[in-house]
Order: sequence, then structure tokens, then C-alpha cells
Amino acid sequence: MNNLFEKISSYFDWLYFPKITVTDIVEMIILAFLIYNVMNWFRKTRAWTLVKGLMVLALFTIMAVVFKFNTILWIIRNTISVGIIAVIILFQPELRRALEELGRRNIVPDVFSNDKTEKGEKLNDNTIAELVAAAIDMSKSKTGALIVLENSVALGEYESTGINVDAAVSRQLLVNIFEHNTPLHDGAVIIRNNRIVAATCYLPLTDRSDLNKDLGTRHRAAVGISEVSDSMTLIVSEESGAISIAHSGILYRNLDSEGLKKQLSRLQNKATEPKRFRRKGGKKNEKQDKK
Repeated sequence: MNNLFEKISSYFDWLYFPKITVTDIVEMIILAFLIYNVMNWFRKTRAWTLVKGLMVLALFTIMAVVFKFNTILWIIRNTISVGIIAVIILFQPELRRALEELGRRNIVPDVFSNDKTEKGEKLNDNTIAELVAAAIDMSKSKTGALIVLENSVALGEYESTGINVDAAVSRQLLVNIFEHNTPLHDGAVIIRNNRIVAATCYLPLTDRSDLNKDLGTRHRAAVGISEVSDSMTLIVSEESGAISIAHSGILYRNLDSEGLKKQLSRLQNKATEPKRFRRKGGKKNEKQDKK
């Protein structure tokens, strides 16, 4: 009987069952969560195409190892260091965007920030009323407009590309700024703490290819600034007079005065937005559709 037990035990000697502790389980859960979120993030960006290309190269390398293609393996070994640098360069826009998004989550409190600057003064009712009135006026006359409302992420680098204004928000001033053939009509207006701080500012254009082809530079700039900050941007189309709002990479189109006021009030109430990209249309009963 003992001999039989020893034989059975020796048969399973080649199997190795590592000792798994609670720390190992927690570590595996954390790694699985990180890998899932990284892959999910990659699939939402153009980086997913680059990842698939790297996977093809990895399979080609495995094939070279299996069939002992020594020349190819020598080339791979001598170019891998350059390849890592090339990958970082190729993924630079996506990596920067990921780090900016991580920073906006406020996981680590900004202990060096000025409380007054950090909290800021949210949109008041008078500013919202003036913005809505100006947007409706410009919509009727089909005057193109691009107005960025700064939130917690500072827009100083974009403010510096324009001309300092430092004036109270008013319908008359906004309409006059965006009037055709006036010196300040080209570019965006930036509003901070219920004041117009700069005009003719240049904004980053989104590089997304899934946007409606009917959308022009203003809408692409509005989506672009909403992807790199938590600002809200008001757009009036010069072609159709349609009013839109861009926030967190989402474009809300064809808004009337009530819909516009509702969207602006979300900044006032510090409402959060989902991260998934989509466009909303309609007026009172807005319907979601994919871009």
C-alpha cells in the first residue's frame, strides 16, 4: 500500500503548485484591472492600430525564433532599443492625453495650488443669461463664434496665443467681438471667473476621424480643447447658425435657448460627464447618435 502511494506521489512530482498568498491575489487583481483599462483605452484611440502592428511584429519575431532565422534575429536584437524609442515617439500624443486625463481625476490632491485659483468662481446666472442671449443673436445672423469657458484646468497656454481683453461678459461685447471683418472675430474667446480674459485664441484641433464631415474648424477646435481640459465650449456655426456645446469630448448639437442654458448650468453645478465619446442632437428631447 505504501509503495502504491509513493508511486502515485512520484507520478505528480513534475507538477508544481506555487503557494498563493493574499498579496498575490491582490496583485493579480490590480494587474488585471490595469491591463483591462489600458487595452480598453487603446481601443478608443488610433493607438489601437499601432498596437495591432506591434502584435504582428511580435508574431513575426516568434516565427523567426522557431525557425531559427538568425539574420532576422540579429537585426531584431540590434534594433530593439531604437524600436522602444520609436514606440514612445509614435504613442506620444496618446500617452500625453492619458496622463492629462489621469491628472484631471484628482487622485492626488494638488497641495501646492492656490485655494482661490483652484476653486475659482463658477458661472453665475448673469453670465449664463448673457451667453445665451449672445448665442441666440449670433445664431439668427449666422455669425460664427467660439467661446471657451474655463473650469478647473487652467488654459493659460491658449490664452497667451490671443489678445488680452479682461472685460465683463455681456451680449453686446460678445456679438461685437465675433462680428464679421472685425479685428477680434477670428479665433476663440476664453472666459474665466465670469470675465472675458482673451480673444482670438488658437485652440488644438481634434485628430479624431469619426467626427461628422460636415463639421468645420470651429467644431473640431471645440472638441479638441474639450479633450485636453475640462472646459466647456460654446459654438455658433457660421454656415447654419446652429448652436452647439463641446464638453469632455462630447458634442451637443442643435441646441435652443433652453437646451443651451441647461448645458451651461452643468458647469455651474459642477456636474460630471461620461467619458465615452458621443454626439447629442435635437433640442428639448436630445437623442444620442454615434459620430
